[in-house]
Amino acid sequence: MKFFVDTASLDQIKEAKDLGILDGVTTNPSLMAKEGISGKQNILNHYKAICDITTGDVSAEVISTDYAGIVEEGKRLAEIAPNIVVKVPMIKEGIKAISHFTNVGIRTNCTLVFSAGQAILAAKAGATYLSPFMGRVDDITWDGVGLIAEIAEVYAIQGFDTEILAASIRSAKHIVDAAKNGADVVTCPLNAILGLLKHPLTDIGLAKFLADHKKANS
Repeated sequence: MKFFVDTASLDQIKEAKDLGILDGVTTNPSLMAKEGISGKQNILNHYKAICDITTGDVSAEVISTDYAGIVEEGKRLAEIAPNIVVKVPMIKEGIKAISHFTNVGIRTNCTLVFSAGQAILAAKAGATYLSPFMGRVDDITWDGVGLIAEIAEVYAIQGFDTEILAASIRSAKHIVDAAKNGADVVTCPLNAILGLLKHPLTDIGLAKFLADHKKANS
């Protein structure tokens, strides 16, 4: 399973790369704003800066919701670097645009997915990645993990090539659950990935080892 960091922070992306676990990056206008990045050219420049850090796929999101606007924006984004993946919303015009991008060799990430039916449409349109939002599904008391499992089952039966990119990850447990249920990729804040490091028995074991070492060498 691949790890993408969901951020616009260059420092967090560099930290993930230094850890040796960075496979790619996803970001969006909200995350750009959080880093104080605004204005069309500044945003494009920031995407380029991200692509300069990683050779992994970098999802760059369109703002338009009409077909012509999505296509125009997507083409501009794809020109930034070869590892850019154009992130397109799961709407009728978005599916139409994904089909177009597929035909002209531009890779896509279909985002804001909440059902297996939507996942089928995205795969039929040729999306490179599909982003089901686990955490947001859980927020409305549905089953985010179950959604990943259902999509994975459908994709396996139908032989779809679209990769399942589990999004809206809230915790280390979400990462493990996504992995167990067929996600090809998870995208999440760096702190969720770092949460995988933590276990109380590891802390206890290390403390005992260090104490024994100190005692033996005192």
